[in-house]
Amino acid sequence: MAKDGVGFNEVLKALQRISNFIHKTPVITSSEANLRTGRKLFFKCENQQKTGSFKTRGALNAVLKVKETSSSCPGFVTHSSGNHGQALAWASRVAGLPCYVVVPSMAPEVKKSAIRGYGAQLVECGHLPQDRYDTCEQLQREKKLEFIPPYDHFDVIAGQGTISVEFLEQVPDLDAILIPISGGGLSSGIAIAAKAIKPNIKIFLVTPKGKKMEECLRTGKRPWDGPPQYLNTIADGIRLQQTGYITTPILTELAEKEVFEMEEQEIIDGMKFAFERMKVVIEAAAGASVAAALSDKLRAMDPLMVNIGVILCGGNVDIEHLPW
Repeated sequence: MAKDGVGFNEVLKALQRISNFIHKTPVITSSEANLRTGRKLFFKCENQQKTGSFKTRGALNAVLKVKETSSSCPGFVTHSSGNHGQALAWASRVAGLPCYVVVPSMAPEVKKSAIRGYGAQLVECGHLPQDRYDTCEQLQREKKLEFIPPYDHFDVIAGQGTISVEFLEQVPDLDAILIPISGGGLSSGIAIAAKAIKPNIKIFLVTPKGKKMEECLRTGKRPWDGPPQYLNTIADGIRLQQTGYITTPILTELAEKEVFEMEEQEIIDGMKFAFERMKVVIEAAAGASVAAALSDKLRAMDPLMVNIGVILCGGNVDIEHLPW
């Protein structure tokens, strides 16, 4: 079953393409989390993936696909608040091709330093969301680069979907998966593959306050069709108000209409729980999914929904500026 050009076959091809280069990330449990929720929680540790986030899967799949099909690619360019930029920089290095990453000047320094460390040319832009698009477009035009966007791209989505294949091999009895969402590449890929493997599995999206994702899922309209804008949240990895033109219809069809919209303090508490009780380092976007898993909202749901997967999407934390 293909969704807007991405189907399970594309996910399986992506897994074959990237599996020799990435980690098969572990799944961990927490007896304290299970006790609090009355469920069995399974945390997929993409915070331990290459470059510190799931973004590596999609970026590498897209880069290697271009290299397979084009003998004259001069390099890659993207815009990113951090994690996708790191992932594309690393993937380009794997492919032996140049990479340029446009990053807003206020992005965490730990992420900017990592992008440079993976060998990419970092290009800083203004703080407005449109600035990154304009700068990226100029670079693409001037240097004839291949643009790999952070989420709204068939090969990126297919790469992120490889998480589902691993996760459902590791925990076949999952009843639901909680996924933090920004543009929707991660959740779209996971939904496509998970539903293909296990049609009755439930896909729940996790957002900061203000994204209006429930309205999007019920109407099929993107949360915001104007110029790109950010939510006011500590979770910089899921700050984007919009979902994508490709990802929105996928999620409208495959995700549950009920969304976990988390307060800032809940996100912080989710991070703290992971640090203190689970002994894993996660960034705020992953803190949102932990918070959703521990929430009253989940406890109030169908008691037959027992085995819950939680995506720990990234671990690139600026330890000099923790949110607490």
